[in-house]
Amino acid sequence: MDKLIVKGGNRLTGTVKTSGAKNAVLPIIAGSILGETPSRLDEIPQLEDVKTICGVLEYLGVKIDSSEDHALTMDTRSITAYEAPYELVHSMRASFVVMGPLLARVGHARISQPGGCAIGSRPIDLHLKGFELLGAKITQDHGFIEATAPQGLKGADIYLDFPSVGATENIMMAACLAEGTTTLENPAEEPEIVDLANYLNQMGAHVRGAGTDVIRIEGVKHMHGSDHTVIPDRIEAGTYMIGAAMTHGDVIIENVLVEHQKPLLAKLREAGVTIEEDIDRIHVTCPGELKAINIKTMPYPGFPTDMQAQMMAMMTICRGRSTVMETVFENRFMHVVELNRMGASIETTGARGALIEGPAKLTGCEVNATDLRAGAAMVLAGLVAEGKTVIGNLHHIDRGYENLVGKLQSLGADIQRIKVQE
Repeated sequence: MDKLIVKGGNRLTGTVKTSGAKNAVLPIIAGSILGETPSRLDEIPQLEDVKTICGVLEYLGVKIDSSEDHALTMDTRSITAYEAPYELVHSMRASFVVMGPLLARVGHARISQPGGCAIGSRPIDLHLKGFELLGAKITQDHGFIEATAPQGLKGADIYLDFPSVGATENIMMAACLAEGTTTLENPAEEPEIVDLANYLNQMGAHVRGAGTDVIRIEGVKHMHGSDHTVIPDRIEAGTYMIGAAMTHGDVIIENVLVEHQKPLLAKLREAGVTIEEDIDRIHVTCPGELKAINIKTMPYPGFPTDMQAQMMAMMTICRGRSTVMETVFENRFMHVVELNRMGASIETTGARGALIEGPAKLTGCEVNATDLRAGAAMVLAGLVAEGKTVIGNLHHIDRGYENLVGKLQSLGADIQRIKVQE
């Protein structure tokens, strides 16, 4: 079992490069199933979640060459299975996103009920509703969900009750090979949706309107492989921005798309952080005291729920009372207990609200990463805590941050990963 040891007090200074986006690369890898010839994907982050989704595709018959650094070649000419088993799917919810392209390509998909971080109810009913409207027959039994469309899928008008990212991706991919036109209303508008749509179009699909409140997909009979470079990870970039702010550092984040960061940049500036924007880099400094702010998580282009835990870590050392309202997931405050163990003053108000009084004097202790982004929050808190913070449950962090220790060390953080006896 590995743990992180973080000794607080060092300013973060220097330059760090953001990896490819975890939340974009997973559906793009799944979308490769739609192509009848190989694809080559660039800027692939080396993450546990990427290994998991590749394992799912290899089980389905896809041949994957990962010998090139941060690139994958996906040979999808032969799909030999239609079932993704429990042992590959249970650890990562995003693996359910293979259902749409698999259903479209071979007319049959059987996927184990998905797992992932326990940050709240993320029902897959929106995915299934979309598949049914496209003409699929859905059955559920023994922990599996099965979808069949022996006569092929047919275009349909689909309205999502909530702009779910996963459902938007799954339905969009399924509709690419459906007969006729599919109109998807109230879809997710995240940059990762746009990146997936760009990849699908390069493969021969006709997807229009990704990133807006209506997506139209004109079905095609066949799709081919393509080369694609994944967009930068806006959540990873944001995590380093907050680290720079909390440590009163001086950090340049490279390989970042500024237009994807607007809600976070606005809140950091409101807190007193100095930010200089360039085409593909952001320079973050924090010369003065951090001021309390209020955030409310929303679907994109609102403040991202995936930045809430990290921002709360920063709020613990801001002067005044900060508030957080979490509207996306109902169980995304598991990091509150861990931050309070370090000396923070956070009070939850119901399942979705929190009050943070600051600045608190944080002191290092033993804490756990209760989910992926909570793990990042623990690391950030450790950077400014007095003494040594020991962080466990690192498998969560490994799912979403490539070389977190090495990148923070390059910025001057005192952080190391050690093996401990169970």
